Amino acid sequence: MPTARPSASPRRAFQWDLARQLERLDVLLKLLPRYADWGYQELYLHLEDAVEYPSLPGVARKHAFTYRQLGRLVGTASRVGVQVVPIVNLLGHTQYLVKHPALRDLNELRDPSGDPLTQGQICPLHPRTPEVAEKLIRDMAPFCTAGKLHAGLDESFHLGKCPRCAAEVKRKGLGYHFSEHVRRIHALVSGQGLRLGMWADMLTFVPEAIERLPAGIVAYDWYYYPFRRLPRVELFNFAEVDLATPLKKRGIEYWGCPMNGAFRWEPLPVFRDRLANIRSWWKHCRRTGAAGMLISSWEAYRLALETTTVVDAAAASLWLDGDGADASDEVLLQRGFARVFGKAGAARTSRLALSADAYPYSGYARWELNTRWDLRAAPTSVATAAAEARHFSRLKRESRGLPEPLPASLKFRSYLADREYWVAAAADSVWTIRRQLSSGRSTAAAKRLAQLDREAAAFATRLREDRAAAKTMWRRTRFSNWPSQNAALLSGDEERLRTWRNWIAHARDDLKRVWDESPVCGAWQLYFTVRNFVPALQRISVEQSLADGTWKELHARHTIEFQARGAQPRTNVERLFSVPVDLPPGRSTAAFHLPRLRVVVRGLGQVRLSSAELTNGVDAYVYPRDEKKPLGKPAPRRGLPALDEELGVWRLSAPKPRNRR
Repeated sequence: MPTARPSASPRRAFQWDLARQLERLDVLLKLLPRYADWGYQELYLHLEDAVEYPSLPGVARKHAFTYRQLGRLVGTASRVGVQVVPIVNLLGHTQYLVKHPALRDLNELRDPSGDPLTQGQICPLHPRTPEVAEKLIRDMAPFCTAGKLHAGLDESFHLGKCPRCAAEVKRKGLGYHFSEHVRRIHALVSGQGLRLGMWADMLTFVPEAIERLPAGIVAYDWYYYPFRRLPRVELFNFAEVDLATPLKKRGIEYWGCPMNGAFRWEPLPVFRDRLANIRSWWKHCRRTGAAGMLISSWEAYRLALETTTVVDAAAASLWLDGDGADASDEVLLQRGFARVFGKAGAARTSRLALSADAYPYSGYARWELNTRWDLRAAPTSVATAAAEARHFSRLKRESRGLPEPLPASLKFRSYLADREYWVAAAADSVWTIRRQLSSGRSTAAAKRLAQLDREAAAFATRLREDRAAAKTMWRRTRFSNWPSQNAALLSGDEERLRTWRNWIAHARDDLKRVWDESPVCGAWQLYFTVRNFVPALQRISVEQSLADGTWKELHARHTIEFQARGAQPRTNVERLFSVPVDLPPGRSTAAFHLPRLRVVVRGLGQVRLSSAELTNGVDAYVYPRDEKKPLGKPAPRRGLPALDEELGVWRLSAPKPRNRR
């Protein structure tokens, strides 16, 4: 592997998101010298309630690091030449504070009577905010060995909501309101002899704040997808934005921030996306003369920590290896696996990891199956799911004998793919059985139900076996008695499976029960296709009118893909939207009127929707729609957006009957 002396600029930093997932201290201590060997110079610790704050007892959660343990981590980092920057959120992402009853009054969000809600963010103008912020900063100051404290300040979308803040925004403007909070936090941080760091995303929404920010602070510009010229802003339909120029003009130190791994429910990083994102930022940082590049890490709770560590190790080739910036994904990832696990088998391991990218487990359209199984019923679901299941079954077999984290991750990923196929096939079978009954083929229907029961029993065995993979992914870096999100996912699947097997048993006793709603499809199901052609932050919901005239939300989903292919101003991403509808079971429509249904787009942006179909598997009603006509409004290009605005409504009317037999 070719090597070269690391360049002194930009500085290289990595991050551990302990706020979302605590890792065992012994694991982190062993990793620190390796990161130092890979040329990393700073470590950012995203903390929230993952550590004890002596001045605010009760904020830390169960299993949080003690003050002494954090000191040991920071001390070890210093001994190997890695400086530490604690991230202490002091505006957005301050649920760790407002969840505490004694601090709840800090919340910006209030109910109609003026009492603080249980969810939200701290109010910049609350009289106690400076006191609480000062305690947090003072407690973390001894661990700021890089001379910086990062205060977060990102994604603060509730700004100006409480009466006192709304009044200031009305008088002075949102830029003034935000910048004044930054200035107050800066004064507290400076009082400890430290520099203030902050995420830069809010400066995209309130750029007028930049000219009021204190010179000498550090701004961390983040964007987690590949880009060619400039990073983009998702909420502005992925418009390019240059923050480096105005920030540097103001005397603010500029850093670029890619990400190494998981979004939310991902059990594996999408490796090509991650490497491309890091490459983009490395080139941008060098072009702009950025002070540093921080490879951030978020929400690692559903994957094996080593899989994101491999990405960090692969990224080190950008400064360790002369060809790093131009090396292929295969070469970079092979070097990453070699650095973490040794050279033996690194090429094979890298190849299999990249093969997993063929079917990314990314986006809310994929993740919704983790909580509901009745969202896959549609004629086109089974074939695609079958191909994915075969793909991961092969990768699982081929990964035997490789370093443990990857085979375990691929086995768990194979379970998710098999579940996708099995649920879609089960829903399709329910519709098949209903068609058999409607045509008088009761014997065939009974046989198919018996087959479903056998398939459910086989899936139950598979589910029990795949718990071992989830445990392996977890126990390598976490204590086995800590709660595991993947274990909770499997427990939820077990409960849904029990309900499904009970449904089958009742249907076998009385064939008419197959018309009832089931865990895999409703008595009636509405489905259509969502085309996300101008991505932003759209939220699609299906709602049904109740007798009192109000609307009940049946299901909702954000359109975010969390993939490079969906992170462009123009895309052609299509996703099925399928949801049960509250209607009496059975074939006859004489006993009820078709419900009043509507599809609502909220948030930011536009989508295109196909014609919708309401069906029980036999009878169907089609709601025509011109697929070229967008629903919603163009995403904004400036300002702090309102994320819950109603953008457009499609009232499903004039259905045309169609028999599906």
